[in-house]
Amino acid sequence: MNVTTEQLFDRARTQNGFTAEPVPEATLHRLYDMMKWGPTSANCSPSRIIFVSSPEAKEKLLAGMSPGNADKTRAAPVTAIIGMDMAFYEKLPYLFPHADARSWFVGKKEFADTTAFRNSSIQGGYFIVAARALGLDCGPMSGFDGAKVDAAFWAGTEVKTNFICNLGHGYPSKVFARSPRLSFEEACRIE
Repeated sequence: MNVTTEQLFDRARTQNGFTAEPVPEATLHRLYDMMKWGPTSANCSPSRIIFVSSPEAKEKLLAGMSPGNADKTRAAPVTAIIGMDMAFYEKLPYLFPHADARSWFVGKKEFADTTAFRNSSIQGGYFIVAARALGLDCGPMSGFDGAKVDAAFWAGTEVKTNFICNLGHGYPSKVFARSPRLSFEEACRIE
């Protein structure tokens, strides 16, 4: 695979419309197998993903989407719900066997919740980069009712939705003009 920074960042855009070209299940497996290797603190790996592609699952998801995100979610061949396992620490004896890392989080809800959110967000970034590396276009969104999505897809678990990302092959005509970004001097400093 010959991936360029243009494919990952320079020319990649948030998609607002998708073609009907399907995303093979094997591609979704490859996407996860790539993104899972990105580092997280203590290898906690709290993200959990549901790939929504069936018409029935799409209808369940659409009930929780904000109106501005419904049409593009309906059109995307696959929509990924990027969740965060709020009890991720239960897997730490396996994921981080070098220390008793589970004890760092048990009974410390605020610390565990912050760690789950931060690291599942980091993994969400890896997810987008991996998808782009595989030639997919992405439409990440935060316009949804978290309680509705959680009830429809994560009921009975310790997982909550972090964000949602449409996947597929985008229509260039539905992409907005590129918005500006802050300059290095506005966003960074070296001390």
